Amino acid sequence: MEHGRARHSGPPSSNFTFPTLQQLLSTNSPPGTPFHPRTPSRAFRPLRLLATPEIANLDSASPARGQLMATSHERTAVEEVEHEYEALPPNFSLSANMLAGAFAGIAEHSVMYPVDLLKTRMQIVNPSPTAMYTGISNAMVTISRAEGFRTLWRGVSSVIVGAGPAHAVYFASYEATKHALGGNEGGSEEHHPFAAAASGAAATIASDALMNPFDVIKQRMQLHGSIYRSVPQCAREVFRNEGLAAFYVSYPTTLCMTVPFTALQFMAYESISKVMNPTGRYDPYTHCFAGGLAGGIAAGFTTPLDVIKTLLQTRGNANDVELRNVSGLMNAARIIKERNGWSGYFRGLKPRIITTMPSTAICWSAYEMAKAFFIARNDRSQPR
Repeated sequence: MEHGRARHSGPPSSNFTFPTLQQLLSTNSPPGTPFHPRTPSRAFRPLRLLATPEIANLDSASPARGQLMATSHERTAVEEVEHEYEALPPNFSLSANMLAGAFAGIAEHSVMYPVDLLKTRMQIVNPSPTAMYTGISNAMVTISRAEGFRTLWRGVSSVIVGAGPAHAVYFASYEATKHALGGNEGGSEEHHPFAAAASGAAATIASDALMNPFDVIKQRMQLHGSIYRSVPQCAREVFRNEGLAAFYVSYPTTLCMTVPFTALQFMAYESISKVMNPTGRYDPYTHCFAGGLAGGIAAGFTTPLDVIKTLLQTRGNANDVELRNVSGLMNAARIIKERNGWSGYFRGLKPRIITTMPSTAICWSAYEMAKAFFIARNDRSQPR
């Protein structure tokens, strides 16, 4: 007791010395040292905090040897930036989506334009004798020899000008509708074919309203013996001679073709992509192959409607009175059936598929590449 009272009364004696770190950590100090850890002074009792439950819990939560433990801040940061590639991040901008779509549209139409011209030439009802072709290679050789190689690119500026805005609206509408219909829910392992089909249909209705006038100009300039030398001249002449309706006379037929075409294409693309790439990560080979195959399937089924659309869009250049005055989908379908039989609905089938498969492969590859670029840039800009 007396020794205990001496420890609590008055300042320490003059011969008191502060313990060293070795003495603090030791439990077997030699006798006679001024400091005895077994009976520590009140000043050093805070060291007992090392045995508190909080510290013990932290110690027990430490990782095993050779493992790393992420802090809560690091785990939060990882959780914030992790998202499925197919499901765009919540703050992904509409402008980035539209830029990706515009890039895809221009790349698609400009690369495959010559084959598209051959398709238009081969779909013409009652062509002139000098514009009759036996096949794709014959058409390309004949046009290049008789009209010059540059003819294959006549009117390309119309689709470049129109495809940018139209495809920007196209893919922006697709992503927005797909998200609204739940097409991005459930992660990469989930498949929503009907949401993809409905999204594609909604996208083409919006984009074709912008693209249809440019498509009319393009096909007028693609015709054999076309009198138009530039896109502005063609637009002025068509408007002066046939009015504004000429740019949209084929719009209902175009929708009758493009809505099932796009619905089939998007549904096939999503389905093939899920099979080839279950993880849903960016894979250029999958996007290219799935896009091309989906486009070929959709093109084959919708060729009859494309033949009807071509007849309606080129009627103003026809010398035949009946063809020049054709109006509407049913009237055009009847004329094709009367003049060419059932095979008339499949004129240009091969060039259409040959055009569409690379076109959709390029389009999807370009779009997915641009989308991956913007997603990566978005992730880098997020605060860590």
